[in-house]
Amino acid sequence: MPVAHLTLDPAFSVGPVRRNTFGTFVEHLGRCVYTGIYEPDHPTATADGFRGDVLALTRELEVSTVRYPGGNFVSGYRWEDGTGPRAQRPRRLDLAWHSTETNEVGVDEFVTWCREAGTEPMMAVNLGTRGAQEALDLLEYCNVPSGTHYSDLRRANGAQAPHDIKFWCLGNEMDGPWQIGHKTAREYGRLAAETARAMRMIDEDLTLVACGSSSSSMPTFGTWEREVLEEAYEHVDLISAHAYYAEHDGDLASFLASAVDMDHFIESVSATADAVRAAGKHTKKIGISFDEWNVWYQHRAESRPPSGQDWPVAPVLLQDKYNVADAVVVGNLLISLLRHTERVHAASLAQLVNVIAPIMTEPGGRAWKQTIFHPFALTSAHAAGQVLDVAVRAPQTQTAKFGDVPLLDAVATREEETGALSVFVVNRSVTEPLTLEADVRALGELQVVEAVTLANPDPYLAATPDNQDQVAPQPNSTATVTEGRLAAQLPPVSWTMLRLAP
Repeated sequence: MPVAHLTLDPAFSVGPVRRNTFGTFVEHLGRCVYTGIYEPDHPTATADGFRGDVLALTRELEVSTVRYPGGNFVSGYRWEDGTGPRAQRPRRLDLAWHSTETNEVGVDEFVTWCREAGTEPMMAVNLGTRGAQEALDLLEYCNVPSGTHYSDLRRANGAQAPHDIKFWCLGNEMDGPWQIGHKTAREYGRLAAETARAMRMIDEDLTLVACGSSSSSMPTFGTWEREVLEEAYEHVDLISAHAYYAEHDGDLASFLASAVDMDHFIESVSATADAVRAAGKHTKKIGISFDEWNVWYQHRAESRPPSGQDWPVAPVLLQDKYNVADAVVVGNLLISLLRHTERVHAASLAQLVNVIAPIMTEPGGRAWKQTIFHPFALTSAHAAGQVLDVAVRAPQTQTAKFGDVPLLDAVATREEETGALSVFVVNRSVTEPLTLEADVRALGELQVVEAVTLANPDPYLAATPDNQDQVAPQPNSTATVTEGRLAAQLPPVSWTMLRLAP
């Protein structure tokens, strides 16, 4: 059996665990909002019409922020449509997903849902068909206490206290030709800078995210980041990154190594931002908001929107059914995000419910956990303190897409006050179990308090409402600590969490 070695030392850390790494995303797309988070006739519905079962699962995920209302949807969205009495709200064509938007849920309802879910809103503004003035109007509506047109309109609509939203995305994927209002990097960079400068005149205490590349495979990748930041560097805090992964043509080995691409993406954007920083003689450092990431099978039929004269409300769209291998990849992508915590200040798993999501629902019926729910929930719950700089020595495996990659990938976090250690590892081998040996002597005397592994002899087994336990993490009884050395057996195609404490 191959053996992988880790060395952990509290003297070598990357940076703090950032709670905003564990964000998600709710877009007006498919069944994410309607019959997802909102279904007033559902048996579990709250007084505000939100599904109570989805709220409970969202709390279990320990979601930090939720990006809203898009996504591609936001580039044609008029936020005013979702305010005021529901009976008077207009129905609009959603050009992004060829659907009809009823506007039953808007900014006030979404903020109410966030409060009930125990999370914070991350609001996106429309810089596709609209611009700085409309962004300022929305900010005034959300954050000014009273005494102005839009703040008093919010109060008249029932929200007496300001929403006090601090996290704002300046548009969405403006590098993409599919985007309504697609712009060149220079055009977008100037608009983002103008919008950001004006928004800070209303509220200085904002975190503002400029649009980065929608994929590292875009022909403008790198150049886009450079030109946008040359225009907007001093006015924004973060630049976004978006990436989706899927198994192609039965190449499971390459799919399991998807985090190699995420590492490259993050490091390339960081290098570009630092080059702009040096050339512009800026003092601050731009961080990354990886505010769309997940496994997404874009080639499948369920990812094709309606067409022609068919403009349905909340159609079935992007409802991927996730298997064990998908969950292992999601767990590995979380490892990548944590490993780069010095630069990745926020991230959003896209999306939360029904649409490429950890939570699935039946209209009027059950809600259940997809396989990808588990690594997200457990990492969110137990990654705390400092991210350690893990030294990994592991056998290599050959992949068609990425060449030789380590069989094992890992990250660890440690709480300085308690000495509690959490280790997250994946075995990328398609067929072989792997022995983990970790030197933890520098961390003092530790014992295993929890060890769970997500794996299955059939890596393509997916979750259903009736088999959730079969695809959930199970106790790993092989985990031991002896004389400062942690050992565990890792099945092929597996994600494992090991928790140790003094």
